[in-house]
Formats: sequence, C-alpha cells, structure tokens
Amino acid sequence: MENLNQLLAVKKQKLEKLKVLGVDPYPTRSFRTHKIKVLINNKNDFISSEEVVTITGRLKTMRRQGKVGFGNITDDSGNLQIFVKKDTVGEENYEIYKLLDLGDFVQIKGVCFNTQRGEFSLRAHVVTVLGKSLLPLPTVKEKIVDGKKQRFDEFTDIELRYRKRYLDLLLNPEVKKNFEIRAQIIKEIRSFLDEKEFMEVETPILQPLYGGANARPFVTHHNTLNVDLYMRIALELYHKRLIVGGIERVFEIGKNFRNEGMDRTHNPEFSMLELYQAYADYNDMMDLTEDMVVHIAKKVNNKEAVTFGDTEISFQKPWRRASMIDLVKEESGFDAADFDFEKIKSFCEEQGIDVENTAGPGKLIEALFEKFVEPKLVQPTFVIDFPKEISPLAKVKPGHPNLTERFELFINGNEYGNAFTELNDPIDQRQRLEAQSKLREMGDVEANVVDEDFLEALEYGMPPTGGLGIGIDRLVMLFTNNTSIKEVIFFPQMKPEE
Repeated sequence: MENLNQLLAVKKQKLEKLKVLGVDPYPTRSFRTHKIKVLINNKNDFISSEEVVTITGRLKTMRRQGKVGFGNITDDSGNLQIFVKKDTVGEENYEIYKLLDLGDFVQIKGVCFNTQRGEFSLRAHVVTVLGKSLLPLPTVKEKIVDGKKQRFDEFTDIELRYRKRYLDLLLNPEVKKNFEIRAQIIKEIRSFLDEKEFMEVETPILQPLYGGANARPFVTHHNTLNVDLYMRIALELYHKRLIVGGIERVFEIGKNFRNEGMDRTHNPEFSMLELYQAYADYNDMMDLTEDMVVHIAKKVNNKEAVTFGDTEISFQKPWRRASMIDLVKEESGFDAADFDFEKIKSFCEEQGIDVENTAGPGKLIEALFEKFVEPKLVQPTFVIDFPKEISPLAKVKPGHPNLTERFELFINGNEYGNAFTELNDPIDQRQRLEAQSKLREMGDVEANVVDEDFLEALEYGMPPTGGLGIGIDRLVMLFTNNTSIKEVIFFPQMKPEE
C-alpha cells in the first residue's frame, strides 16, 4: 500500500508539472489522421511516402534512455511502437514526453519508418497529452509454461473482472471479442427480420401491469402520478396490441427485468428478442427460428455449426421436433398422456420431485421433463405441445384439450427460445388469466395477472398470430463458447461489496 501511495503521489506531481509547463492534461480537442491498423496494413506505402500522420491511443509501454525514448500506443484497432528523440521533437516537447506514464492517452504526430531491428514504428515529431491517468494500470505478467504463453494478473479474479469491466477489457483482449460477436449477432437478427418485412418497435419498460411470462417483477413508484409501476418481465402483451392495431409483423430487441435468482444462465436484467407475425402459427415460428439461427451462424461463424466446449452443435435443417409428453415417455418410461393427476403425482414423488400444492398435472409433466429430458437435448430440438396449464397465452392444440401449440427451443441442455400459436380468443384468454389469478391467491407469486386493457384489445379482434421470444444473452453464450451469462453482459448484476 505504501508503494502504491508513493506511485500515486508521483503521478500527481507529474500532473502539476505539466500544468506549470502550460500543458492542459485534459484538452478539449484531439486530432487523428489514421487508426493504427490502417498504418500497419499499409506499412510499405507509409514508409516510402514519408507522409506525416497522427495517431491517438493509450500508452501501454514506455522506456527512455537519455535523449531517446520508445513506447507502444494502442487504439481499438491495434498496437504501434513510437520512437521519440529529443533532437526531433525539441527540448520542450521531450520534457512533456518525460512526464508521461503508462495508461496516459496521447496524440503522436510523425512519420512511419522501420527501426534497425526491422520493427515498424512511428518517429514522433510532436507528442501531445490527451488524458493523464491518475491510477496505475494493473501489471500483466506473462511467462512460458510447458511451451505455452500464460498470463498472470489480478484480473483472472472473476469477481474483479465483472465489477471492473473497463480494466477487464484493457487487460484481457479476448474479452472484447465476446462483445464484438454479440454486436454482430444483434446486427444480423435485425438484418434478417428486415428482409422478412418485420417492423422494429419500442414498447414500455415501465408498465401499470406486468405480464407475458411467469415471473416476479421489480416494482418502482412514479411520484407525479403517485402510482406503483412494474418493470416489464416480457414484451408480449404490448406487441399483441400492435397486431390488433394492424401492424402485421413486429419485433423488438430490448431489456426485460425479473426479480428472481441469479446463476450461470440467469441475470435479473437480460436482453430478449420478441417478434409477432399475423396469419402465422407455431409451425411458422419453428421455420423462422431455424432460418434465423442458420443465417446468424453463417455470418458469425462462416458455417452452419458452432463448437461449444467439446461438442459441435449442428444447425443444419431440419431440426428435431418432438412433443414434451413423448420425450418424457422416451427418457423415463412413464406415459403421462392421459393427464391422470394422481398417477403423475405418485410417479413424481417416487422420483423425488417436490409437488407444490398449486401444481396440476401439466406442471408435474413439466417437472418430469426438466428432470429426465432437458440435460439430454444437445442438438437443436423443438420441444412442442406444452400442457395448457403452464401455457396461459397459447392456443389449444386442435383435438387435444390439455395441450397447446407451444414450443421451446433447446440446445445443449438449455432453453433458447419460447413460441406460441398465440391465443386470440378473448373469452378463453380471460378464463385462463383468471385461473392464473387464483394460483396467485394460492401462493404462486410467478403466476400471470389479469390485464383488462389487454383483454379489451383482444375483444376488438386479433388475427391468427405466431409469436417467438429468444434470449439474446444465451444465444451469445452459445456462439462465444461461454458457460456464464456474466461473460456476455458488459455490466452484470453483482452482490454489493461489503
């Protein structure tokens, strides 16, 4: 700690010396002619032309010997060595250079050349301070172990990496790649849906009622209106209002908020894609999902596959489609097709599954699916025909009163998407939401609420509609080979430090 305090004191002394020299350590303007990558990619041209160029970036290394200094500057495109000679920049400017520290932002004007060792560099004519750092960057140490380069620094500590993402990005360059892929995935989703003539929309985050999913909400208070509001748990009910209003294809990429636990695949604030298409059903949504993920894979990965851990996930169409009940029978040997509550309850208890007092046969079938089937769904699989009891917003499957036209997409044991043939019968929808309300009264805090405004919208008429939701964060995890959602969210929610 004493050494750190001494280092901080030295940095502040240099700051004051710059001011004495009439240098503003935090100027309002900067100037750049080229990014570093452009110079490196065209090095021979810049050396032969002796064109005067200006780069900007952070000073990552620095060494001086008498009247000569070397350093390395990085911007978001690359890294370049600079050569600073007192005779070239002048005595005053060299004094400024001597007051620089690692981590400072600088602007270097000069000419490109190769050193005697053949290293492409920039010979400085003018050194300008753009931003003085007052805290030292943690030192990254590297050494060769068993013939491989290994890096050692405090930012291998996962907690510190997530809490101080700005330093994580500086010290662990591979982290940036995750977020570049994330941005590309979102870009390709928009491009794909634009081609399909979907309109991108924005719907409220603060809502007088929450709905569209089974989850606990975050509650806030609006002072002017003097009412409690809820942060949305899903985009669905507002999108359906837009379908009622005559916009036939809508999508939104936005944040949802659920006041629930955190683990490797859950963060209370997460990104979702939701889309709704009039005159479509869940079969159309399966086709759309296949096409969209294949499009993303080709653009991001240059093939219809991705490697996750040691497993290659193939997106080659068609993907498997199988009913929840058939999959439960296939993996457990138990047939729940008759929806006999006592029989299903008895089997669940034999398997050590807790039976909640609010659970009906549908919820128990889901519990059996989670135990016996989910971990085994490695390749992309559409699990179709969910029990009506756990699907209050989906249409009943014709000829099967206990089932709905709903699917979830599973890959590598995790759920990636959820879709329905949307319920557009306002009478049936009211009955189901009222049934959910009774479950809430019995203690199910995640059950849906009755939204009268939404029900009124349905009474004006909604066409047959297919709807789809895909978790953006989990999709990015898949394409970046990450097992933790915190690796693909810039600033994940963290427990407060004591």
